[in-house]
Amino acid sequence: MSMQIKRPKGTQDVIPADIRKWRTVERITSEAAERFGFREIRTPVFEDTGLYVRSVGDTSDVVTKEMYTVSSKGDDTFTLRPEGTAGVVRAMLENGILNEGLPQKVYYIIPCYRHEKPQAGRLREFHQFGVEMFGSASPYADAEIILLARSVLESCGIGGLELHINSIGCPECRAKYKEALKGYFEGYKSELCDTCLERLDKNPMRILDCKSPVCKEIANGAPVILDYLCDDCREHFESLKSILEDCGVKFTVDPKIVRGLDYYTRTVFEFITDCIGAQGTVCGGGRYDGLVSELGGQKTPALGFGMGLERLILTMQSSGAAFAEQPVCDIYLVPAGEEAHRRCAVLTDLLRQRGIAAEYDLMERGVKAQMKYADKIKAKYACVIGSDELESNIARVKNMSTGEETAVSLGCFADEFMKIINSAGD
Repeated sequence: MSMQIKRPKGTQDVIPADIRKWRTVERITSEAAERFGFREIRTPVFEDTGLYVRSVGDTSDVVTKEMYTVSSKGDDTFTLRPEGTAGVVRAMLENGILNEGLPQKVYYIIPCYRHEKPQAGRLREFHQFGVEMFGSASPYADAEIILLARSVLESCGIGGLELHINSIGCPECRAKYKEALKGYFEGYKSELCDTCLERLDKNPMRILDCKSPVCKEIANGAPVILDYLCDDCREHFESLKSILEDCGVKFTVDPKIVRGLDYYTRTVFEFITDCIGAQGTVCGGGRYDGLVSELGGQKTPALGFGMGLERLILTMQSSGAAFAEQPVCDIYLVPAGEEAHRRCAVLTDLLRQRGIAAEYDLMERGVKAQMKYADKIKAKYACVIGSDELESNIARVKNMSTGEETAVSLGCFADEFMKIINSAGD
């Protein structure tokens, strides 16, 4: 007997019983984005590897540890998408969209791939809802992005939300901060993990993002980026705080937020909740004003956020949020005999053309077994059609909840069934 093949580690199947949860979050996220004026964009699931090295940063964990990279038959290498922003920027440039009126606002719902240790809400194949805005350097744009993220999370019914914000400055003020960080961490070289020792010279800010308990404890005493902001970055951050306050949005300034990707500048933020046990991030984002020019375009301010759908669904479940109901069969036709079977095939097709979810027997069961199956799939109505019904041209439609039966002409079955469900409010 051959061994059964299992799904790859770090992936999951979304079975029919769970698809309603996915449809719920996909509907909520897309409707919220479009309400804020964002349009959907779709990009390839794999890109030239150089795109991610240049955008995400060659010192980030994503590039150094987590990317799935493959070689084509030629000399090129391609990488399965580890995040959404870089591919969107590439697409905006390649298709000339940034030459149109600004700001440009897009959103996406995509699968992404990272090779990391699988855990609850964090898989190797995961799905992300993200938004990107191009063209505005205004703190009002930062506030708009944050308000959109809040709208999505509140519409999902997630409680216990906390907004944490920070500014990591521009390249000029961040250079001074990196020097201060390097000087601080130099005093702890013997205690840092191997990864952070590598980061020390290349990008000491990445040490602040380390998950090692020892490195996290050391980082608690590190210099704070807010003390090194230039006047422009400080003014931008203060303006954002004022706008959020005007909109009634509570927030915590959290200097420890640096985000995990190198392209961020100025504003960074996270929405955190304790609905899934220990506090966890359900949304993160910020500005990346230098990324468009880094990838070959004109200098263009930009910002956005991403949220993982797997973690979002877990959090919604823990919050007791409501999901869309599973679609059910409106009517199940029960044929008795070959001629009735042919008639049921035609009637089912007519019903479906009218927008009715209709099914009939495909397993050649007896009438009793068919009725049992109709009950199992929670069909709202059932209708037995046999030789007597074909001869009289009349069948009886049974309400499966009340047992009430209604006589219906087979000659205008779809029209008369529409009247039944309209009068019942189904």
